[in-house]
Amino acid sequence: MPGDNELLKREPGTWKRGVLYLLCLAPFFFLTYGFANQHASGLSDVPSIVFEWEKQIPLWPWTIVPYWSIDLFYGLSLLLCWNRFELRQQALRLFAAQLISITCFVLIPLKFSFERPPLDGFFGLWFDVLMGFDKPFNQAPSLHIVLLIILWDFYRRHVSAGWVWLVHVWCLLIGVSVLTTWQHHFIDLPTGLLVGALCMWLFPLRAKSPFQGDGEQARTRRHMQIAGVYLLGALLLVAFAWAGGGAWLWLFYPAVSLVWVALAYGLVRPHFFQKRPEDGAVSVASRILFAPYFAGAWLNSRIWTRTHAQDSRVITVDGVTLWLGRIPSAGDVAAYDAMFDCAAELPLLLGTQFYARYLSLDLVPLQVKQLRVAARRLDAMLWSTGSKNVLVFCALGYSRSAAVLCGWLLHRGAAESPEAAMQIVRAARPWVVLRPEQIAQLRLMQAPTREVSR
Repeated sequence: MPGDNELLKREPGTWKRGVLYLLCLAPFFFLTYGFANQHASGLSDVPSIVFEWEKQIPLWPWTIVPYWSIDLFYGLSLLLCWNRFELRQQALRLFAAQLISITCFVLIPLKFSFERPPLDGFFGLWFDVLMGFDKPFNQAPSLHIVLLIILWDFYRRHVSAGWVWLVHVWCLLIGVSVLTTWQHHFIDLPTGLLVGALCMWLFPLRAKSPFQGDGEQARTRRHMQIAGVYLLGALLLVAFAWAGGGAWLWLFYPAVSLVWVALAYGLVRPHFFQKRPEDGAVSVASRILFAPYFAGAWLNSRIWTRTHAQDSRVITVDGVTLWLGRIPSAGDVAAYDAMFDCAAELPLLLGTQFYARYLSLDLVPLQVKQLRVAARRLDAMLWSTGSKNVLVFCALGYSRSAAVLCGWLLHRGAAESPEAAMQIVRAARPWVVLRPEQIAQLRLMQAPTREVSR
């Protein structure tokens, strides 16, 4: 995972490699897009998903200009990359966008159902060129929207702060144009947004790749049980969406989100949520993919802690006071000089001056290797930042963060045994929940020390 400085590093001649990528991706785009169109054209009955209110969407011929402009931005994005890493990720995002979208077009073909009237003049010419290779198929997800979210993310990073508004406005025009040129029905937009976010999530710029394993914890029965629960929830939402139709189709969104949460548990990859190491915020792609889950997890944290909303002062060591609590809201952040984050599944809405983390999955006991790594990271943050008040938190402040704090007390020698560490923590926060499996891992954490002392 490259840091910000590495990501912004300029490598001379990157554009030449970008030309090679473009020479490969452009033919792939037109050949696969044409194949999907031809495939749908040969089918006897291609359905449409259209809402009654869509008949009120006007046809604005001038929006063919922003609609076509995406082709220019597509090609330029491969020539403007700062370095080989960014170029590779951008090319992979565009390749994945094409591959996923074309697969959907072939497996679930849909048709645009409105008849566009003849158009003359300058704008009519551009429509004629478009219709020369396009057909009323290749609908959901809108490949235009899939590419748009990827290109928006690219150009907003490549323009100065004073011009980023122009990127937002023009991208919004492109997004609107897929409807006002009568090229797509509404269902194609949110599905395109999800696929675009998925492509960005698969090939991140500032987060650990989802293809990489965790390496610090082993898969347990608990991981698989929780994965199964989330997968079952996703299947139930899909069933309701399929049976209800209409507005019920929105249930596909939280269903997709829950599938990815299930994968995070099943594959033991807390970095699936793509929390940034510098401030605890999440990537744009993760924000889109996991939005329903993030909202539910945040609400759950507030419901469970409604009677224990306050943070708990646990111990002061060498002038540093450690607090234990739930994930802080924006109003809570100002009370602390530094924060140590244990929750993989919730973005930190507003960071503090110093931020460190050991991200772990909810409801799964931390294993001994995780506890050791977390204790070392917390210790390093405490003595390198000069902070006076430090909050150690997870979603509720009941289990994961308490286990990490107990592990740190053992690591630091502030407690002689797991039982003593738990006594210190529970004296400050009696509602902490440390199950026998977690206590067993804390005992294992001390085992090597005992062997050496003998």
